[in-house]
Amino acid sequence: MVIKKAELRSIAVREDQYPPADLPEIAFAGRSNVGKSTLLNYLTGRRKLARVSGSPGKTRTINFYEINDSIRIVDLPGYGYAKASRSLTEGWGKMMEDYLGKRKNLVCVVQLVDSRHDPTVQDIQMYEYLKYYNLHGIVAATKSDKISRNERQKSGSRIRKTLGMEPDDKLIFVSSLKKTGGDELSDELERIAEEYAASGGSPRTY
Repeated sequence: MVIKKAELRSIAVREDQYPPADLPEIAFAGRSNVGKSTLLNYLTGRRKLARVSGSPGKTRTINFYEINDSIRIVDLPGYGYAKASRSLTEGWGKMMEDYLGKRKNLVCVVQLVDSRHDPTVQDIQMYEYLKYYNLHGIVAATKSDKISRNERQKSGSRIRKTLGMEPDDKLIFVSSLKKTGGDELSDELERIAEEYAASGGSPRTY
């Protein structure tokens, strides 16, 4: 997918702040500081589209980005930041549940994990949650430039086993620094959007 246009459409903390459900949406979810905003900037070719912060847990809203006037990429708040207050963590959880559980035009969630480490308990819980809602299928292993090719193969096996990924699930190693994996991930997003369009934009069923 060649991204010619990418712009912030909405910033939301409540359902009534979401944009109209008129385009397929693919959300990105991951632990705080996994490199989500950096990856979104890399994919869209916009250095400052998604705000990158050195402070984990900075994103506290659901950010909707409109791509080529035909699809939306949705940046979800990071999970698993230990220093966040309990009230804030609960607030993020409700935001996530409302969006993931109710948004009918949400067709897939790309889950980000750190390629250097085994998936955490929170990563496993998120994968199982996405699987329950039939939103799983793509895992992006970030910061892959930090490991060797041999380590990448071992990392891939551990990620698949720990998360309990299905054989058909995609595991894509990406590096925003080295600009690798982005084309493969973009092609997957395009494929999903095309399947949604071919179905006539059928809403998600449970």
